[in-house]
Amino acid sequence: MMRYKLVIFDFDGTLADSLSWFLRVIDEVADKYRFPRIKSPELSTLRNLDAKGMIAHVGIPTWKVPLVQHHLRTLMTRDLDQINLFPGIDGLLRELRSQGVSLAIVTSNLSINVRGILGKENASLIQHYACGAPLLGKRVKLRRVLHRCGISPSEAIYIGDEIRDLQAAHGVGIAFGAVTWGVNSADAFASQFPEEMFSSIDEVVNRVAHRPRLVSKSGPATTLAHRRLRRKELFDMSAQLSN
Repeated sequence: MMRYKLVIFDFDGTLADSLSWFLRVIDEVADKYRFPRIKSPELSTLRNLDAKGMIAHVGIPTWKVPLVQHHLRTLMTRDLDQINLFPGIDGLLRELRSQGVSLAIVTSNLSINVRGILGKENASLIQHYACGAPLLGKRVKLRRVLHRCGISPSEAIYIGDEIRDLQAAHGVGIAFGAVTWGVNSADAFASQFPEEMFSSIDEVVNRVAHRPRLVSKSGPATTLAHRRLRRKELFDMSAQLSN
């Protein structure tokens, strides 16, 4: 029995390797909107912060965030030929669809950028798109996808590379799968208790489509809240043993 009926993906940093492009253009954006340039030594610090923490660390005034986000989207449309999917994403999408899993994308990026980078064949495998979300506004998009699919939160997982993705998923009762090849580090995610942690593309298929649900003696699947509490208990126990 498959664990999830619906897999919702974030895009940048999860499916698309856009971080190297971002680092090439961010100085131009910083100069235009007059916030400090990001220095290389800062990157490791930023990988351990959530979105609000990153914005505060870089020093972007809150009112400028939508302007910066819009400008980055526009630049990406210009530079689509410079951004590729991570190796193995094509096969991942095909395999999940062959397993009968419904696929969706919820992202802050524009639909034209997402579809352009995916390519026609990969784009056709995605059944639901919810693009253009505000930086901290993905919950509404996630709810909309669930409604369109007619799938309950307990049957879906949102897979992303940032703590803000995890917060959005948990805010609507969806399990979250953290990938470690994107913006936030594995250490940053550890204390946030994602339902899944993926360090490779293969792990996504093996653990999302093939692993059976956790079932109690009475039959029903364990609740998201119960699993999250259990992970917190294990995390606290590990911390105590290490001290």
